[in-house]
Amino acid sequence: MEISDKAKKSMESLGLTNYEIRVYTSLLFAGSNTASEISKKSGVPYSKIYDVLNSLYVRGWIYSDNQRPQNFFPKSPSNAVEAMMIEMENNLRSNKNIIINELMPIYEKTGLKEKPDIWVVSGLYNIAIKVTEIIQSTKEELLIAIPKIPENVVRSIQPILRDLFDKGVKITILASDETNGETVKAMSRVADVRLKDNMFGGGVIGDSKHVLILLGEGKAEASNNSSYDTIAIWAEHTGLASFAKDYFQYLWQDARSNPSKTL
Repeated sequence: MEISDKAKKSMESLGLTNYEIRVYTSLLFAGSNTASEISKKSGVPYSKIYDVLNSLYVRGWIYSDNQRPQNFFPKSPSNAVEAMMIEMENNLRSNKNIIINELMPIYEKTGLKEKPDIWVVSGLYNIAIKVTEIIQSTKEELLIAIPKIPENVVRSIQPILRDLFDKGVKITILASDETNGETVKAMSRVADVRLKDNMFGGGVIGDSKHVLILLGEGKAEASNNSSYDTIAIWAEHTGLASFAKDYFQYLWQDARSNPSKTL
């Protein structure tokens, strides 16, 4: 008789070797056996049998008597697993202390702080750079929603979009219905474009994980409190990207198809 593959994989996940599993299950079915008998029934070479038995003994899976020839017995699976869990927890705790005590001082000396999930990006120039980074890193699907697209921006990203289009990336653009007709036509050569009235905000989503959302204007950090600058949030966060994609698709369904689309 043999145990299921599922049980074997579970035992392997605890760190038992194939030989150890075969020896233990052999004893489990037999109740007790000598080393020679265990070797024959488990298929583990006799030259390896004592190393395997010793390993199982140390880890709490078997025990033996003092007879000659020596007999080996399986411990109950529940006790064996419990003992192994205690051993693993102790090892984890010990390794945790060593790692933290030695490596944390090195990390703290760098003055680094952990990367936040969401970044605030301010200024049109910085936002444009981040948008370009997202577009260039996209491998499969790119979603863009822009309320108003300046001509110079279209000219600057058109080669990048063309390169993605040639690589097979699916590009979808939702633009304001006030967008210049020539601009729409240029975008339609590389993307599926729809137009929507009353577009507010916008953003870019790359491969359902990189997302930048335009928030509009906020107070600049300069001393002049009356100064305002464009701000956006950027994240490499699948949850936020998924939420943004759902909202994009909601707007997309309500938008009108581009009548001047040319491929």
